[in-house]
Amino acid sequence: MLDVLGKPILDLTTHILPKNKNMRIKTKLNLGVGLLFLMIIILSLVSGYSVFLIKADTENILKANYNTLEYSRNMILSLDEIKKSPDNKISVFKEYLEKQTQNVTEPGEKEATAKLENDFLLLEKNSSDESIKAQIRQDIFAIMKLNLDAIKQKSDIAKHTAENANLWIAIVGSLCFLIAFNLLVNLPNNIANPIKELTESIKEIANKNYSERVHFTNHNEYGDLAKSFNTMAQKLQEYSDSNLYKLFFEKKRLETLINNMNDPIIGLDNDGIILFVNDEALKIIGLKLEDVIGKSASALAHSNDLIRSLIVKNDTDSPKKQPLKIYAHGKESYFEKEILNITIIPTGEEKEINIGDVIILRNITLFKELDFAKTNFIATVSHELKTPIASIKLSLQLLENAKTGDMNDDQKQLVESIKDDSQRLLKITGELLNLSQLETGNIQLNIEKSNPHEIVNYAVEAVKVQADQKQIQLVIHADENLQDVKADSEKTGWVLINYLSNAIRYSSEKSTIVIQLKKENNQIVFQVIDTGKGIDARYKDKVFDKYFQVPGSQKSGTGLGLAISKEFIEAQNGNVGVESNLGLGSTFWFSLKV
Repeated sequence: MLDVLGKPILDLTTHILPKNKNMRIKTKLNLGVGLLFLMIIILSLVSGYSVFLIKADTENILKANYNTLEYSRNMILSLDEIKKSPDNKISVFKEYLEKQTQNVTEPGEKEATAKLENDFLLLEKNSSDESIKAQIRQDIFAIMKLNLDAIKQKSDIAKHTAENANLWIAIVGSLCFLIAFNLLVNLPNNIANPIKELTESIKEIANKNYSERVHFTNHNEYGDLAKSFNTMAQKLQEYSDSNLYKLFFEKKRLETLINNMNDPIIGLDNDGIILFVNDEALKIIGLKLEDVIGKSASALAHSNDLIRSLIVKNDTDSPKKQPLKIYAHGKESYFEKEILNITIIPTGEEKEINIGDVIILRNITLFKELDFAKTNFIATVSHELKTPIASIKLSLQLLENAKTGDMNDDQKQLVESIKDDSQRLLKITGELLNLSQLETGNIQLNIEKSNPHEIVNYAVEAVKVQADQKQIQLVIHADENLQDVKADSEKTGWVLINYLSNAIRYSSEKSTIVIQLKKENNQIVFQVIDTGKGIDARYKDKVFDKYFQVPGSQKSGTGLGLAISKEFIEAQNGNVGVESNLGLGSTFWFSLKV
């Protein structure tokens, strides 16, 4: 490709930007952009000056010659109409003649205009003389011919000016194009290629190829960057070499520790590939080490039901996590699965990334067996206790009967005390029986459509006497048009009664307890709000545990009421909870699906 001078463009552009390897990139950018900016200014000045010259030539033609032709035409028109209105048309002719006298610009035009003035003086004296009119016309035509010749000459000058302007604009524009083309070809490559090479080298370093080096010969910013990069890679290589044995030793130590643990452990990477598995895990899944390591857990799950159950994530929406029943150690064993998600923050980054999971199976067989024994013992004892308690209550009724005989005040007080204690024992045995039924799965729930208003009213009526004894007001706040819930109304009412009994027990006299009913999402929420002393934040997560009682509270129960309440509600696919602040009262709640 050749330029206007016949020289190759690439040969010309190679001299626009310096090839000095020591020149900084910032200097090259400043020179290239500055030169391009300068050429744009020069092109703008040349274009503006050329337009100015063409405009001057055009205005000269308009002012000097076109106006004279216009005056001459009007003088000829008024000369032809002098017969009709001599005085008026002569004044018009005289007006344009005076304008022409002031617009004399061409050589010979002054003499022709003077001759026209002399002939016009004769016409004023004798306006009907046709020979004078003919002479005036010849004078006007002579003036017009002079201006027409001048227009042609000035038009040629303007054309020549335009051609010169086009030539200069083309030359300056070509130079700007050559500079811009040179910047377009050379500048991006000068900046992008080293960055691309450096990026590839960084990827190699990230892949632990610490022998990678960058070779930039330029003594500019990239040269400094390459030198720093190579130094970093060398130090990383030295560090890697010096710690290789140590890392290998630590790996062996961890493998030994994992293999000697009593709990089965399986390690997966973030793609589900099994990285390690200890001996206990191999025993229960029934596979050999070489059949497991490096294999996909999803692929093994197709032929191994246990692995399939292990890799399934726990359902976070499930209210109760059930243990796994696995035949191990010659008997049915129970294991609690725990999946630990392993995350790290890579060096130089801020965001955590997942690198895999560790599945731990905790053997809880011994605890499960003890729990079964405890449950059977509680059920047996509770059942056996109900008979003597019933006999005691019957005996009390006989003692209170007037036909049996009169009692003095001390005897009546003893009977009342025995009656309260037997009632308390009966309540405890009832709770223990309910608990044992829940744990053995023998409890039967009658799930049906239940009106939440009726459940609340039933519970309030059940504790009304207890509330009146302490002059506590029970207030119901319920949203209108609440839907029915899927629940066992009897068991749900028992839970609400338990909530209200606790609230009354721990509330001061003449206080107010609020029972609130509201709909949230697709659930109906039952809340019991009291103004008692509240619960310390340390104990809020434990109040629904079996046999737990808040330290410092009245020891009037077994600590099973809230635990049984939780079991009842969760058996109906509901949720329970408490919100409390020490000294500000408590809000116990449970929710059921509509």
